[in-house]
Amino acid sequence: MTVAPPILQCRGLGKRFAGVHALRGVDLDIRSGEVVAVVGANGAGKSTLMKILAGVLPQDSGEVLLAGNPIRFAGVRDAVRAGIALVHQELHLADNVDVAGNIFLGREPHRFGFLDRQAMHSQAREWMSRVGLELSPSTDVSTLSIGHRQMVEIAKALSLRAKVLILDEPTSSLSMGETTRLLALIRALAEQGVAVVYITHRLNEVLLCADRAVVLRDGARVAEFSREQLTRERLVHAMVGTIHEQHARGDRESRSGSTTRLLVRDLKTQAHPEATIDFSIRRGEIVGLAGLVGSGRTEILQSIFGIDKRIAGEVVLDGRLVASNDPAAAAQRGIAMVPEDRQRDGLMLEDSVRLNASIIRISRESVFGFIRGGLERAGVARMVGLMRIHPATPERPVGLFSGGNQQKVVLAKWLSTEPSVLLLDEPSRGVDVGARAEIHSLIRQASDRGAAVLCAISDTEELLLLCDRIIVMRMGRIEGEMDVAEATEESITRLAIVGSVEFAA
Repeated sequence: MTVAPPILQCRGLGKRFAGVHALRGVDLDIRSGEVVAVVGANGAGKSTLMKILAGVLPQDSGEVLLAGNPIRFAGVRDAVRAGIALVHQELHLADNVDVAGNIFLGREPHRFGFLDRQAMHSQAREWMSRVGLELSPSTDVSTLSIGHRQMVEIAKALSLRAKVLILDEPTSSLSMGETTRLLALIRALAEQGVAVVYITHRLNEVLLCADRAVVLRDGARVAEFSREQLTRERLVHAMVGTIHEQHARGDRESRSGSTTRLLVRDLKTQAHPEATIDFSIRRGEIVGLAGLVGSGRTEILQSIFGIDKRIAGEVVLDGRLVASNDPAAAAQRGIAMVPEDRQRDGLMLEDSVRLNASIIRISRESVFGFIRGGLERAGVARMVGLMRIHPATPERPVGLFSGGNQQKVVLAKWLSTEPSVLLLDEPSRGVDVGARAEIHSLIRQASDRGAAVLCAISDTEELLLLCDRIIVMRMGRIEGEMDVAEATEESITRLAIVGSVEFAA
């Protein structure tokens, strides 16, 4: 079989940030009609490599070749003109513009010198349809969930008619059904001759979709596997050494009669005012919320914490009502909330890891308005070590860290408060297989101390791995609950897609 020549190549690429090596002499070949997965632990250099290929960053050493010819992009526009499009892990959309406007931002169709909105919306529907985004093109992006926002980004990249499409963690907030649709789309694009570079921490997606996988570790390329060589064990060993995460449920079964810690009663949210939500969580119990994007999982978490206004209903913590629509009061009561979009809602990107990780505890540990610096530094150092944040430099701006390490900082901020209730929206989004095991261990430790944990998770495998009980949502309603010992990926997915009545039929 004749192997097609690479359309895009890297030779000896190197990049440093403030003296830290992000890339060390990386080689990579990308061919038309091929899906190549680039995998590695957080901080391995995956996103840095892709940003160089997409013209976001210049390399410090080495060269990029396009169709065999050396090229150096002056910026993103140069890369786009060359047929290279990147969908970032952290989404870059204009919140004050509608979906169609975002897809064609800077490339809007005009007629007689005026914006042709009708043509723009018509063309937008074509690309939205290809990714399964069933919304009006005039929908404001600011109203969309992160899953829908991610699909808008992919539609935008496809509209560029790219020869090389780079996807950085595209399924991190998509449900199983949406992920399946996207993987099918990726295969279809490859069959049409598009070269697809796929960055993901979900190794099952690599096994399903990739023709080839390249593994980075500490900024260097350490392994490459053909389709025939790909196994989960080989990928994990190349990334981080052999890691096995076990459920480590311990004595959770004996807690079935333990005290109710969190009670949600007759809750109606702004997103689904016609649906009434009732459930409870015991001390030390980890409950997962499953469902498609838009099923109402995030809105339940935000209503409990007070970010979203409750139309009706009560939240009760340890027998006492929690004030409605007051996140500060919820935090004072011991409720912690890790949001779905860490960059927009969870971090101050220009500030240090130290400030981000300690900001919740500062007000509790200050004396007469003065911060106890020694206590703060010691607490942050402990959390940096416990969370294995890399590099371990507390004064470094958090925006300079990889997405996975940023997620660890958000978790550290709240876990350091030893919360009574821990609300988690996609807790391992953009986190590698090793870091996910570490995060799960920390969540279990919080539950072992008596916290009631409620987490919205799109990845069904992760739900089964982490949770004690699973609540399946559909169109704002609870379609069913099941103990994790009785749950399967199929039963969860079918409830989420067709509902309890059709599922039982």
